[in-house]
Amino acid sequence: MLRLKELREKRNITQLEFSRAMGVAASTAGMWEQGRREPDSETLKSIARYFNVSLDYLMGNDIPGYYHDPEVARIAQEMHDNPDIKVLFDASRGLKKESIEEVRKFIEFQKAKELGDFD
Repeated sequence: MLRLKELREKRNITQLEFSRAMGVAASTAGMWEQGRREPDSETLKSIARYFNVSLDYLMGNDIPGYYHDPEVARIAQEMHDNPDIKVLFDASRGLKKESIEEVRKFIEFQKAKELGDFD
């Protein structure tokens, strides 16, 4: 079963807005949501792109993940490749916003110092 209605509602998109974006009648989108009709394979790909999810997730075969966002995937890969970054991330959990800002400024200071940009 398609996760179409779930995705649409999660993003506060009306059925009419969605159907217009897909170039189909609202009744067609409604039938897709009810499982009374299935979009063709090209339309499924368009829907997945529209919601920025995998086809597997759209079709109900995959759990949601943040890795569909390229920036989050890049950061996760960086944390995987460099354990020191993960240590910094873990250490920052629970800090107040102001404290995180102080740490960020200190890191920027250290980077400038290492690059010789420190005056």
